[in-house]
Amino acid sequence: MIQPTRTNLLLLRDRLRAVVNCTTILKGRRQALIKEFLKITRPLIQSREELSLAYARAIDTLHVSKAREGRPAVEALAAANRREIAVEVAEGNLLGLRFRDLTMHETVARSFDERPYDMLGSSPWLDEAIEEFEGIVEEMLALANFEGKFRRLAEELVRLTRRIRSLEERIRPQLQKDIQGMAQYLAERERETYFRLKRFKTYARHHAER
Repeated sequence: MIQPTRTNLLLLRDRLRAVVNCTTILKGRRQALIKEFLKITRPLIQSREELSLAYARAIDTLHVSKAREGRPAVEALAAANRREIAVEVAEGNLLGLRFRDLTMHETVARSFDERPYDMLGSSPWLDEAIEEFEGIVEEMLALANFEGKFRRLAEELVRLTRRIRSLEERIRPQLQKDIQGMAQYLAERERETYFRLKRFKTYARHHAER
């Protein structure tokens, strides 16, 4: 329980001003993060939809290739095309938020003459399936950058919203209530002190007149 004194009342008012200023700053930061969040969200959703359609096309093409070439031939070419992709994961910074940033040092998609198998032993359907899947992998790696920023922004927005809500709905109302109660108590005490002094002066004056 805070002692109802003038000093404590001033401290509570200073704390209330600090809470109001902090809330304003947090809301400004949240607004800036929302703008960045929307910038990332729109292309991310669009790219995911395009990626989903491309994956469906690639699966259809792969089924056609398996039907025409046979499963063993497709699996043999898949094993021949297996390779590691050189990527680098570094730490990025966006408005003070740290996230994982992925950089590709080579392209996944290859031309026909860069693939490690004889073109005569393949078919147009299988070549098309390989090309589509390589494009999908490259697009997924590109989306990884958006995913990292998206998740960090979403986490920070949730954290800021909870903090703002706590300041506005719990801390600020409690401070206002404490300030109001203490101010009323001090005002009543001042009135009582004033009436006591007034009575004492009246008593002193009557006593002096006798």
